Amino acid sequence: MIPLFRAALELQELCLRNRWPFCFIGGLALQRWGEPRYTDDVDITLFTDFGAEKQFIDVLLKAFPERMPNAAAFALRARVLLLRHPNGIPFDIALGGLPFEARTVERSSLWHVTDGCDLRTCCAEDLIVHKSFAARGQDWVDVEHIIQRQGEKLNTDLIIEELEPLAALKEQPEILAQLRRLLQTYGPLGKP
Repeated sequence: MIPLFRAALELQELCLRNRWPFCFIGGLALQRWGEPRYTDDVDITLFTDFGAEKQFIDVLLKAFPERMPNAAAFALRARVLLLRHPNGIPFDIALGGLPFEARTVERSSLWHVTDGCDLRTCCAEDLIVHKSFAARGQDWVDVEHIIQRQGEKLNTDLIIEELEPLAALKEQPEILAQLRRLLQTYGPLGKP
């Protein structure tokens, strides 16, 4: 099995054993919904809510080495726990607490990668929201590819509904405008 998938599977098994709500986002989910490209880390949303993060962090730190000194303190401040699988694959574990993050986990589903490896990833719509919110150059390229690949299957109303308050929270309405342009150019909003 590819080391990236092996690392993701072991992290998923830990989450399942503890009955934690989670799903993979980022590059792994992109392999499922967009244009597959090289990714060397595992991004996951682990829904901890607000106030209970430490109990999740403690279990994770017993299972995987930290990537930086005082990773727990950083995670409590930044809401991202930076760990590493023993095979070297980095883990970026987002400690979810927002309602959108809870809904992302609820809408997630299993993706059959290969025999013995089914990974729980976010849906295509939520991946678009995550990548649009991040709004980096590569994220917009990824969004374009997801829109092209998923086309009419996308629930654009859901995407806009989820992204609108996040863009407002970030005080960057241009995020929503950029997404609408991509949906009109490459996706269902551009169809007559």
